[in-house]
Amino acid sequence: MTVRAVAAVDLGATSGRVMIGRVGDGVLELELVSRFRNGPVEREDGLHWDFAALYEHIVEGLAQAIRREPAIESIGIDSWAVDYGLLAGGELLAEPFHYRDERTARGVEEVHAIAPFAELYRRNGLQFLPFNTLYQYRVDTRLADADVALLIPDLLAFLLTGARVAERTNASTTGLLGVESGEWDTELADRLGIPSALLPELVDPGTLIGELRPELAARIGATLPVIAVGSHDTASAVAAVPMTSPSAAYISCGTWGLVGLELSDPVLTDAARDANFTHELGVDGRYRFLHNVTGLWLLSETVRAWESEDGAPVDLPELLAAASAVDGTVPLFDANDPSLNAPGDMPGRIAALLRATGAEPPTDRAAFARSIVESIAAAFAEAITTAARLSGRPIDVIHLVGGGSLNALLCQATADRTGLTVLAGPVEATALGNVLVQARALGAAPATLEEMRALVAATHAPRRFTPHP
Repeated sequence: MTVRAVAAVDLGATSGRVMIGRVGDGVLELELVSRFRNGPVEREDGLHWDFAALYEHIVEGLAQAIRREPAIESIGIDSWAVDYGLLAGGELLAEPFHYRDERTARGVEEVHAIAPFAELYRRNGLQFLPFNTLYQYRVDTRLADADVALLIPDLLAFLLTGARVAERTNASTTGLLGVESGEWDTELADRLGIPSALLPELVDPGTLIGELRPELAARIGATLPVIAVGSHDTASAVAAVPMTSPSAAYISCGTWGLVGLELSDPVLTDAARDANFTHELGVDGRYRFLHNVTGLWLLSETVRAWESEDGAPVDLPELLAAASAVDGTVPLFDANDPSLNAPGDMPGRIAALLRATGAEPPTDRAAFARSIVESIAAAFAEAITTAARLSGRPIDVIHLVGGGSLNALLCQATADRTGLTVLAGPVEATALGNVLVQARALGAAPATLEEMRALVAATHAPRRFTPHP
C-alpha cells in the first residue's frame, strides 16, 4: 500500500503547529512535529502579532518535518482569518495588527457611514464582527505605501515562494468578496477608500501557489510546492468534519466556536442578517453558514488570570473534573457579550456580567468554571436553533471538532442544552482538512468532500454524547 506524506502548517490565535500528514487507502494519520506559542504583543502603536517569531517557528518546524519524513511532497498553510500584512517592493511594511486591537472600532464607524451594514450584508453575506478586514483596512494609514495586502496564510506563502495570491475561503472573511460572485468587490473597496489594486489574484483550495524559494529550500532541506488549502482554519476544519447526514450541524471549537451548517446556496435574508449569521466560503464552493460564538477563550483567559494571581499553573483537567462534579445549577451569562473580547481580568468581567443579571458569581473556582462552560454551551444551543430556523433545515446531530472536543463537560452540556447527540472529534480537524486538500491535489486522496469525510470517519471515530433526560 502506498502512503503519501505532506506537511501541514496550522496556526491558531494562541498556538501554532507543524504536522506531517500521511494519506493512503484507509490511512489518514497526523504526526506532530513542532508546537509553538502564538498570541498578541503590545507595541507602541497597538496590539500586533509577533510575526517574525511566528515565521521562524514555521520554517524551523518544516525543516524538522523534512528531517523526520524526507518523503513529504508539499506544504499547506491555514490560520485564523481577517488579519493581514502589507508589502511594498516585496518587503513587509510592519508587523500585522492583531484583530483584537482597539483601532477597529473607528473603522466600523467610518465604514458604516459610507456603506450601512444592511448593504454590506447583501454584498458580502458576512455577520458583523468589528474586526473584519474591511474595517481594519479603512483605518490603516499604511495602505498608501503598500502595493499588495495579503492575509496571514497568503503572506506566509509569499515569504516561502514569492507568489502573491489570495486563497478564496479566507478572502471571503475580509468583507470585500462578493457573496454570490466569489470575486473581489472592487467597487465597494474603492468607495471605502481601500485601493482595489491591493487585492491579489484569487485562487481556490488545491491550487499550486509556487515552489519554495531556493534559499528556503536549502534551509528546509527539500524543494517543495506550496499548495493552497482551505487557508481559513475553519474552512479546513469543516472539510474534515465526518458528516454523513444532510441534517448535520457542526461546531468547530477552539478559541472561538464556529457554529453552523454547510449549504450550497446563501441565505441572504433580513432574518439571517439580524441574527448575525455569516456566509464564509468553504472547500469546493460550499457555504459555511455559521455564527461566531466566543469559545474556550473565556476559559483559557480565566485560567490565565488565576495562574497570574496564584503564581502557579492551574491543572485544567483537574479543574474540569471538579466542575463536572458541581451539584445544582450555576448562573449563566452571555458568552458573546462584547466586554469579553479583550484580554485581561476575565474573571472580573464575567462576574460583572453575572451581577448585572442579578446573579451572584460563584466563589468556588470549580463552580465558576462550570458557569463558563454551561454559558458557552447555551450560546452554542441558541446558535444551532437559529441556524435551523433560518435555513429551514432540521438538525439531527451535531459534530463538535477541534480542541473543544476534548472537553467532555462542554460536549455533554451542548448535548443536554440542544437535546441532540453530539459526536466529538476529531481534535485536529483543521490539520486533517489541510492534509486532505493537499493530498487530493497530488492525486493521493479521494476526489469528493463526501469521500474525504468518509475517510475521516473511518480513521478517527468520534466520541458520542447523548442528551441526559
